[in-house]
Amino acid sequence: MRSVIIIPALNEEAAIGGVVEAVRDRADRVIVVDNGSTDQTAERARAAGADIIHVARPGYGRACLAGVAAAADADLIIFMDGDGADDPNDLTALIAPIIQGHADFVVGSRLLGKTESGALTLPQRFGNSLATLLMRIFWNGKFTDLGPFRAIRRSAYLALNMQAPTYGWTVEMQVRALKRGLRYEEIPVSYRRRIGVSKISGTLKGVILAGWYILGTIFKEAILPRRSGDARHFAGTDL
Repeated sequence: MRSVIIIPALNEEAAIGGVVEAVRDRADRVIVVDNGSTDQTAERARAAGADIIHVARPGYGRACLAGVAAAADADLIIFMDGDGADDPNDLTALIAPIIQGHADFVVGSRLLGKTESGALTLPQRFGNSLATLLMRIFWNGKFTDLGPFRAIRRSAYLALNMQAPTYGWTVEMQVRALKRGLRYEEIPVSYRRRIGVSKISGTLKGVILAGWYILGTIFKEAILPRRSGDARHFAGTDL
């Protein structure tokens, strides 16, 4: 099973080199999607061993979409952040349910794992709780977190028809996984203080925009009809 790690990054020069070095031998390929950085993010990621994709238009979802498009040969797609907050040592446990055929989609839950003091802000915790509560109400979802450290079988990813261009990306993936009947799991992961200032939780504007897009995505998906034939299984159907 060919695995590719996709790392969206915007002005992460202080952390990105160490992140890439820590994971480059744990997957077949590492792709860093430079989402309009004005610092040395791309250069440091390339020097550390990553392939670089440039997406000038801002948007976390746009960066992830471009990364997946560049990883057309991947059977297993892994997403993680480039700020040093995700622990690469959790990668083996993250992908194990997919490798073993137990799941199509796995989310690393920071709330179930060990979170360093100050790594998750109060607005982040509240947003996670509200989003996962709404997923439970609308789709009987069992998620506890919208964690960015996640893995998905490519065949399952393609069934989701991902579209969210910005902060709604993670919750869109989880909601559509529920609506499509994917086999999913959460595993506990460690979460550390990020290196540098967060583009979301580090500013009031970022917090407001993230909340707007996340909740908007949930309610949009709630009114969209469930497609016929969505409940399906993807074990052993790698593309």
